[in-house]
Amino acid sequence: MNAALPLLVAVPILGAALLTVLEGPRWLRRALLLTIGAGALAAGTCLVQLTRNGQVYAHDLGLWRDGVAIPFVVDAFSALMVTTTALLILVCSVFAVATGEADRRLFSPLVLVLSAGVYGALLTGDLFNLFVFVEVLLVPSYGLLTIAGTLRGVRGGRTYVTVSLLTSTTFLAGVALVYGVAGTVQLGELAGAAQESPLVASGMGVVLLALCVKAAVVPVHGWLTRSYTAPSPAVTALFSGLHTKVAIYAVYRLYAVVFDGDSSLLWVGVLVFSVTMLVGVLGAVGEKSTRSILVFHMISQIGYILLGVALFTELGLMAGIFYLVHNMVVKASLFLSTGAAEHTYGTGELDRLGGLARREPLLALAFLGAALSLAGLPPFSGFVAKLVLITAAFEDGRWMAAAVAVVVSLITLMSMLKIWDGVFWSKDPEDGEDHGPASGSEGAGAPGTVTAGAPAKPGVRPAVVLPALVLTAVSLGFGLGSQVLLDLSAQAAAHLVDTSTYVEAVTSR
Repeated sequence: MNAALPLLVAVPILGAALLTVLEGPRWLRRALLLTIGAGALAAGTCLVQLTRNGQVYAHDLGLWRDGVAIPFVVDAFSALMVTTTALLILVCSVFAVATGEADRRLFSPLVLVLSAGVYGALLTGDLFNLFVFVEVLLVPSYGLLTIAGTLRGVRGGRTYVTVSLLTSTTFLAGVALVYGVAGTVQLGELAGAAQESPLVASGMGVVLLALCVKAAVVPVHGWLTRSYTAPSPAVTALFSGLHTKVAIYAVYRLYAVVFDGDSSLLWVGVLVFSVTMLVGVLGAVGEKSTRSILVFHMISQIGYILLGVALFTELGLMAGIFYLVHNMVVKASLFLSTGAAEHTYGTGELDRLGGLARREPLLALAFLGAALSLAGLPPFSGFVAKLVLITAAFEDGRWMAAAVAVVVSLITLMSMLKIWDGVFWSKDPEDGEDHGPASGSEGAGAPGTVTAGAPAKPGVRPAVVLPALVLTAVSLGFGLGSQVLLDLSAQAAAHLVDTSTYVEAVTSR
């Protein structure tokens, strides 16, 4: 079992290499992308079953000596994250196949390399290799941002590249400082080191700062709104569940292991993450397109998720992990449902859409369920996530953070109703113009534009709606059967509160 962990990284990379070198028919590229995605989901599900009782598995790639080998380690937290990310990669890949995005020659190889970087970052037990795997997932992201060849995509990619390079340099500087002081970057050997050495704490502070930029925490969040509105809907949905969430996972892991949950610093996190919740949701108020509204809500929801680690109680961590999984699923569903409308009708502007609830009932159902979940209404997973998180904040005496969470939920509901009214419930705009193809298809323009003279499409095809509908159903399942995910989140939180089992697995192989 232990020796199989690196396969989650190796198989997607080999698949990407095969697709890049060999010229194959379209069906073969699609089949390989979806097969590898389904295999990763099956592997993640097996890992969840193996770790749900507290087991931790670890393996040194190459069997080299400590400090040189690449350590892979999986516990309940990383297994849950691998499974969720694999589900999102598979569902977004299905959407890309349905919309034709996957037919671009380099799309499938780039997605496979991206997935390898994500799995590696979630499974590594080494600070430097975390940096390496984050870079592995970033490099194909540059290509996916600009693959459509639109001016908007190039501009978004330029912003993304600039911020990523600066952040990666900062990250690496922090890793170098930690290594220079501690003589190691293995997480097991760094356990509790930040409390014992101010210099290690300083180095890790630099690393956490870089991760907060990658997670789009306020005030270092502006790059997200400029980048995530640029690519095709399939790529935006994929990014929403991967990039910032890997950074959030790393914040949880590193603060638990290296800082040992140092309570003296938690008030800073509570303040910053509460502001992130508020700024994100207020930023969405003035936006006029589905994509830009949802991107601002991403920032707000990141504040909710990271509030769990700022509380650093077992209940708070459990709530944060539950919220993390819930948000990954729901946010991707929202991007896919609105992306389906954008792909079909050629625009994501609220004033250019309308009446889809009557013409596209399945699409309306997928969006409405995910929107209600994001706002925290029962019986969806968002209700359970927010209830447990607010309860944890109250129990820890963080009254103001709990109050902010409640207020932000109400504004979130208003924003979702704004999209619902503009896209689904209001009458069709009588502008006399045909809606052209979406930005995600060949020859398309930027999101939110209409291609003049293009024939109107008859409606959203069922294959394009299905991915969003599946994820909305998953959110409903998490809500109705919340105890299963709560138990898994509780086990993951237990490994963060008491890291001894994780540390022993990393250091004793």
